[in-house]
Amino acid sequence: MNPLYWRDQELTSWTATVLAVGPDGIVLDESAFYPGGGGQPPDLGQLEWDGVYTRIAGVGAAGLEPVEGDPVPPVGARVTARLDDQRRRHLMRTHSALHVVCGVIWRDLGSLVTGSSMEPLTGRLDFDLPVVPEGFKADLERAVNEEIARDRAILTRVVARAEALADPDVMRTAAALIPESVELIRIVDVDGLDRQADSGTHVASTRQIGEVHIAKVESKGRGFRRVRIALLQ
Repeated sequence: MNPLYWRDQELTSWTATVLAVGPDGIVLDESAFYPGGGGQPPDLGQLEWDGVYTRIAGVGAAGLEPVEGDPVPPVGARVTARLDDQRRRHLMRTHSALHVVCGVIWRDLGSLVTGSSMEPLTGRLDFDLPVVPEGFKADLERAVNEEIARDRAILTRVVARAEALADPDVMRTAAALIPESVELIRIVDVDGLDRQADSGTHVASTRQIGEVHIAKVESKGRGFRRVRIALLQ
């Protein structure tokens, strides 16, 4: 079963059953908490049951990580789970903005992404970009915001691994990063601009990203460049 954050990226509150509680975390039967990956950090939030609250400080491989000292629900409890919805929304906007930046640089310069990370409303992408054209920073900011203003749809779909591997655009840099055990791969498509294998959360269209500022372009040696972005509130 696909995770709730794949089925509904806008979902921030739901009811679930606690399947397990232990030193490795709290396991729910269904969860919209994004566990982190692809440069996007995990969601934060809380669980509520019988008027008791557990704050969720992170998501590990084995389950939700409660804030130290908070009570935890018993196995079998029905809980109301809530994300920190403002933080999630900011991360959705940021992640989508990074895809637009990636799409513009690939389209205009043919440069591949070599790394990424983000926090709410800020992020960075590393590119294999030996030569930076004159005016690159200003031109990139203008082009990115022009694409955002076009209100391109941001679509997602889940496909079989073989189909994803057969698409060179989707698997530009990700093929070696996806374990062979993963049989289904989620594709995020900024319609007409960028298409990549990606498990993270995104807004529905580029206009929802808002204005993007190219905060800095840094040299990381051997022809690699780091592009830092910031989003307006």
